Amino acid sequence: MAAAAASSCGGAGCGPHCSSSASAAAVEDAAAAAAEKVGRLSLSRECGKCGGGAAAVAVAGGLGLCGECFRANLLGKFKLAVTSNAMVRPTDSVLLAFSGGPASRVALQFIHEMRCKAIESWDVSNSQALPVFGVGVAFVDESVLCSKPRDEIEMAIEDIRSIVSSLSTGVKAMHIVRLEDVFSTESEDGERRLREAVDMIGDDTGREDFLRCLRMLSLQKIAMENGYAKIMLGSCASAIACHVLSATVKGQGYSLPADVQYVDTRWEIPVVLPLRDCLAQELTLLCELDSLKTQQHLDRPSNGINSLVASFIKRLREENPSREHTIVRTAQKLKPFSFNKFSADGYHDFLPSRLRPKFQKVDSDESTFSEILCLMCGSPFSESELQNLESTKHKAQKKIDLYTAHCCQSCYFQILPAGENLNEHFFSLLPKLWTGKMDTISDSHSLLRDQIEEYLLEENDDGN
Repeated sequence: MAAAAASSCGGAGCGPHCSSSASAAAVEDAAAAAAEKVGRLSLSRECGKCGGGAAAVAVAGGLGLCGECFRANLLGKFKLAVTSNAMVRPTDSVLLAFSGGPASRVALQFIHEMRCKAIESWDVSNSQALPVFGVGVAFVDESVLCSKPRDEIEMAIEDIRSIVSSLSTGVKAMHIVRLEDVFSTESEDGERRLREAVDMIGDDTGREDFLRCLRMLSLQKIAMENGYAKIMLGSCASAIACHVLSATVKGQGYSLPADVQYVDTRWEIPVVLPLRDCLAQELTLLCELDSLKTQQHLDRPSNGINSLVASFIKRLREENPSREHTIVRTAQKLKPFSFNKFSADGYHDFLPSRLRPKFQKVDSDESTFSEILCLMCGSPFSESELQNLESTKHKAQKKIDLYTAHCCQSCYFQILPAGENLNEHFFSLLPKLWTGKMDTISDSHSLLRDQIEEYLLEENDDGN
């Protein structure tokens, strides 16, 4: 790295005859080339932190940092997010969602390094009282909806395996699952149901959001079946900024605070976002500088609202790279839900005493969690959606009425097909992990109605 080369000669270099000047120049050229390749926004002649004489880059347009300091800055953000928000306990087993892109690649590298450091500390500890957390990696294969040749797809998946296997220690297991497996354990039936369900969605944005919901469901299924306590996503500040604007456009403002926090426990397996403070450009640049292999061959093109918002954010980034952080910070001012922090008794026993007060139980009076979540996307219901649900429960004659009432307005208009008959067929295709919960609610609702009808008077009953 650039800082390593500079430090051998005192940091600022010793002149043209210095023995390390040639290697430092080579590293400087490499850093500059990598920065240019990912569209870096500033390049200076020295590091603003360590004072090294090598090339310094600053993706966010701030103080220039050499390669070593730049990497340390990102790793520090990652560690701070993990530790200060109690994302990982020593007893936890964490499932990292790996897509092959720069964000998930950096998350994989950083959590691997944190675990290796924890193992070293455990080895030298006299008591060895605390265990070391485990890490597993999950890749959701969506190639069934990809039009690329099968040999290219298999090669890309093999690259994914090689990236994970290149980490010498620290990875508990590698899970590669097909997206259609959430529909059925039988391959052909699952593929048929997935394709048919996607084809019934007429809106491009709705299809993308539906696949995103299926992806989360697949990760939850992997975590539950393999005993993982947390799911770690590689969502960075740039991705969250795009989500903030797109959710606002889709009318998801009420549920937006739930999606931009470090911790999200509304799911059966909690989800954490340790890269929330890192920009996509920074993560891409780090992959270039550290030669971290990525694999994005299986990425599907984006359309609809999500694509338009991504293009808009890109234009904002070109004008001022701090805009993404500004969008995220603005969204963070919204009041979070009660499920956006860990509050289980005894959960923070492993934390230093100075951090424990931050994670006290949320007062029930401060809770904004409606406890009713959308059947598909998991968004908490707003007051109007709750009123509609209560009204539907009293008037519902068919199970399909309860199904549609348990969908948020965004999913109702963008994902559900028009027409009652089409809705019935669409819900029949959905994974049982979704519809099973509604079947239980529907059965209890029918039982309650039957019990009430036993005490109702018939029209021709005179009361005797």
